[in-house]
Parts: sequence; C-alpha cells; structure tokens
Amino acid sequence: MKAKVVTLENKASGEVSLNEGIFGLPERKDILHRVVNWQLAKRRAGTHLVKGRSDVGGSNKKPFKQKGTGNARRGTMYATQHRGGGIVMGPKVRSHAIDLPKKVRALGLKVALSAKQAAGQLFVIKDADLKSPKTADLAKQFAALGFSSALIVDGAEVNVNFKKAVSNLKHVDVLPAQGANVYDILRHEKLVLTEAAIQKLEERLA
Repeated sequence: MKAKVVTLENKASGEVSLNEGIFGLPERKDILHRVVNWQLAKRRAGTHLVKGRSDVGGSNKKPFKQKGTGNARRGTMYATQHRGGGIVMGPKVRSHAIDLPKKVRALGLKVALSAKQAAGQLFVIKDADLKSPKTADLAKQFAALGFSSALIVDGAEVNVNFKKAVSNLKHVDVLPAQGANVYDILRHEKLVLTEAAIQKLEERLA
C-alpha cells in the first residue's frame, strides 16, 4: 500500500509504503467502541465524594423529647431526610478504570489508523520541523493543505517550535508516535503522520 508524501509547503516528496496489517484492516466499530470506553474511563479522576450519616459532624444529642412537642419523633440530626444530614447512597472515591487486554488495545489503534486510510483522511508529510514557532505561518501552510481539524503524529519526539506553533491553533493537536491513541485519532477529522511516525508506529504495532 502506497501513500503520497508532501512537505509542509505542500510540495510532493515521493511515496511511502504502508503496512497492510496496520493500515489496511477492515472497519471494526465494536473494537473502537471498547477502546474509547477504556480510555475515557481511565482518565476519570474518581475523586467525587459526599458525606453519609457516619461522616456528618455534630452532637449526638437527641434534638427534642420523644413525645409532647407535636413534631415527628427524631433521634438524630444526621438522618438523611433532614437538612444537614447524610446523603443516601452518594458517590465515593473510587477508580473508574476497566481492564482491556493489550491485544485489543493494539488492534483498536490499528483499526483506527485503517479507518482513516480507508476514508481518505490519512495524510503523510515528510517532517514536522519548524525553524521558528510562528503560528501565523503554520496556519497558512495548514490552510493550503486543508488541515482544519487534524491530529499530527510525529516520531519519537515532537519538534519544540512546531509544538509551540500548533498550541495556538484550534482543533489541531500534535503527539509523538508513542502517544498516538484511538480517541484522539477519531475526534479529529484528519490524521497527519510524518515519515518518522509511520516507522515508529509500525515498530510499535508489528
């Protein structure tokens, strides 16, 4: 499988071979769904907490005598039906993470890459290096290339100037190859890989 390579200046720079086992798989929405759920569950902090009856502070004294006041009998101020009392079955601090086999995670990334390739939304650029971090210049280059909503994946490391310039652009993100993930690939319209990224991804998923 061949893909055309262009530069940031939108000039042709040859072709690159794509591994069929990584960029040519059939669509599997079930796999993508499982991986995205796993990612979103893993990023949840799980720090939500409310006070139950045993957590509410205050006196244990009976508010008023049992009979003769005309009020409903009450033995404590901590009852859940009273203002200031405990919360019934409220959330507690916990982890929302779920287990997902490594093979399924790897397959999910392959399917996401293949889906972008099949939809014609995968582009290859020679490199993502900038001499100066000027967002205006990079925005013009992206406009010429048609990258309005894009995830750029580079090699082992992202060029510092390129990262600074991209940080000021809406709907455009950049990641190193090791950080490439299903959720970020799917939430951007286009996927842009550098030649170094393709090499690293094929090493990672081979």
